[in-house]
Amino acid sequence: MSSEEIARSSARVRFPGISPRAYEHPVDRGALAVLRAVPGIGPVLRAVAGAFTERGERLGHLASSIRVGPKQYPRLDRLRLETAATLDVDPVPELFVKRDPVPNALALGIDEPFIVLTTGLVDLLDTEGLRFAIGHEMGHVLSGHALYQTVLQRLLQLQYGLGWMPAGYWAVRAVIAALFEWYRKTELSCDRAGLLCVQDPSAALRVHVAMAGGTDPGQVDTAGFLEQAREYERAEDVRDSVLKLIRTWPLTHPLAVVRAAELQRWAAGEEYRAILTGSYRRREDDRPTSSFTEDLKSAARSYKESAAQSEDPLVKVFNEVGDVLAGAAGKVRGKFTGVD
Repeated sequence: MSSEEIARSSARVRFPGISPRAYEHPVDRGALAVLRAVPGIGPVLRAVAGAFTERGERLGHLASSIRVGPKQYPRLDRLRLETAATLDVDPVPELFVKRDPVPNALALGIDEPFIVLTTGLVDLLDTEGLRFAIGHEMGHVLSGHALYQTVLQRLLQLQYGLGWMPAGYWAVRAVIAALFEWYRKTELSCDRAGLLCVQDPSAALRVHVAMAGGTDPGQVDTAGFLEQAREYERAEDVRDSVLKLIRTWPLTHPLAVVRAAELQRWAAGEEYRAILTGSYRRREDDRPTSSFTEDLKSAARSYKESAAQSEDPLVKVFNEVGDVLAGAAGKVRGKFTGVD
């Protein structure tokens, strides 16, 4: 560990007792509330969770991957401990490195979550990029996402065995689609957790550039990369909007340029700066159960703000229709209540 790395590490802020709601994206919480409300999803999730043992999954990685520790990938072990300390995650999840050329990371487990990085990701990112990636996964652990991610992985394995039973197959596919939609939103939340760990927006941006194909940072102009996100959001007509929906719905992760732009907007905002100065929601402030209505309202506000700023023609149409319907509903309610 170089003297420069030691200085940066000691200068980083820690967030004792931070609640995941301090960094979670509103649409993540709203999507989870909707997911929990999907008819029949509770029994499906319980049945799938009970059909596999968490211990078996951990043993599988223990037998086929490298478990990170002081003598195995010591640099990753240091990042594991430091990111857990930054977000006050206790106990510290185990970390495994899996042989896979595709850059990826995930948090799995139900009672004792653990983190898996692929060799493709480890080879691709520098130290601060790996800090961001591991911090991102720590965010999944702290937010309780590992349970649903584990169920999603199990359902993806299970669906192929149900091809002979069409009703069962399509029921599982419906749950998988709901989980995919929710999981894409969690990535926005956990990018924020990763940024809180690395505390350097440029390092986070380099990760998104690398994941999009930027193997040599010197060959990529970051301003041009973010301009791609703005161009993507400026769909020329409704056909482009429909194509974006078709392209996105089967993905587990948001598109790289869109994800990068979303995080950079948050990094430039007051909420991120407030957390860095110690003004953030703590776990002791959380209620035992989150409010379904509160989460949906928060998500609705976020969607409305995004829609108001969007140049996508389909989003504009939906936003205008929503405003008209809301206005009409208000007039009808006013007639019955006598309130204008």
